[in-house]
Amino acid sequence: MSQRTSTIADTLTVAVLAGGRSSEHEVSLSSAAAVATGLQACGHEVLAVQIGRDGVWRLDGERLSVTPGEGLLGADVVFPALHGPFGEDGTVQGLLETLDVPYVGAGVAASAVCLDKVLFKQLMSAAGVPQVDFVGLRAERYARSRAQALAEAARLGLPVFVKPAHLGSSMGIVKVSAAEQLAPALEEAFGHDSLAIVEAMAHGTEVECGVLGVLRGERAAGAQAFASQPGEIVLAGEWYDFAAKYTAGGMELRMPARISASAAERVRSLALQAFVAVGCEGLARVDFFVAGERVLVNELNTMPGFTPTSVYAKLMAASGTPYPELVDRLCRLARERHRRLT
Repeated sequence: MSQRTSTIADTLTVAVLAGGRSSEHEVSLSSAAAVATGLQACGHEVLAVQIGRDGVWRLDGERLSVTPGEGLLGADVVFPALHGPFGEDGTVQGLLETLDVPYVGAGVAASAVCLDKVLFKQLMSAAGVPQVDFVGLRAERYARSRAQALAEAARLGLPVFVKPAHLGSSMGIVKVSAAEQLAPALEEAFGHDSLAIVEAMAHGTEVECGVLGVLRGERAAGAQAFASQPGEIVLAGEWYDFAAKYTAGGMELRMPARISASAAERVRSLALQAFVAVGCEGLARVDFFVAGERVLVNELNTMPGFTPTSVYAKLMAASGTPYPELVDRLCRLARERHRRLT
C-alpha cells in the first residue's frame, strides 16, 4: 500500500470506546490509548469514552446517556477499541447502529460470527476454506453426555488446544497433551463460556496477515480490501499465549515470514476470502498455520489489538501504512460505509 497517498485531509471528532465488560478490559484500555494517540497525531479531536466493568459508559468520569438516532456526543465517527464479549461480538455495534453513527470495523452480523470461534469455523467449512480440525462442545451437552463429548473431542488426537469460544487474547486457553487433562481443560473453558472449542494442534509456522479496507476512490478491479504481507510469529515460549501477545519480548514478528512466495500469496488470498465470506468491514487480522505449501486458516479477529506490541499495526506499517494513517483510514472507511448504507 506504499504507493497510496495519505488519506489525512480534514479534522474529525472521534469517540474512542475503551474498557468494556469482558475479561479483556485491560487490553482494551491499552488499545484505546494507542488509538487515541494515533488519531491525535493526525490532528483529530478524541473523546475518550470508558466503559466500566459494570457496563456503564462514562466521559471524564460522568455517566453518559444516549438517544437512538441522535449519534454519540456529536462525534463524526466512533472507534470501538473493544475486545471480547460486550464489545467485539455485535452488541456494541448494534447499539451504535441504533444511534445512527459511523463506527470502525465489522457490523453486527460479522462481529457476532467471528467472535464465535465455532460458528466462524463452520462458516469457513461451508466456504471451502482449509482450516485446523476442531470440535465444538456446549456446557449443557457436556453435563448431559460427558463420555460422548469427550470421545468426540478425543478423535482429534493429542495434543489439542481447548478454548472458550467467545474470548480472544488467548485467554482461558489450555494445551492438552494427555488424555486425562481433557476433562479439566473443558471444565476450565466452561468457567469462561458456555461454548468451548477443541482444536487439533497444527504443525508449521504461525503466520498472521492483516486486512485493511480500501476507500472507494482507490479501488482497482473492484477490490474491497488489501491484504498485508504475511508476518511470522516467533515465540520465546512454547505457544502463543496471553503473555507472549502482551509482554515485551514474548514474541517477535518476523517480516517477511519465512515461507515460500507461493504460500505467502495463498495466505493473502485466503485472508481476503475469509474477510469477504463473513462480511467484514474496515479491518481484520487472519491467523494461519503454514507447513510447506499447506496453508490452514485458524482464526479471524475483527478488532485486533492496537497496543504497542500488537501485530496488526506492525503488519500494516511493514506493508506501507504507518500507525497514524492506519487509524485515520479506518475512521474514513467507517464514514464511507455509513454514507453508503444510509
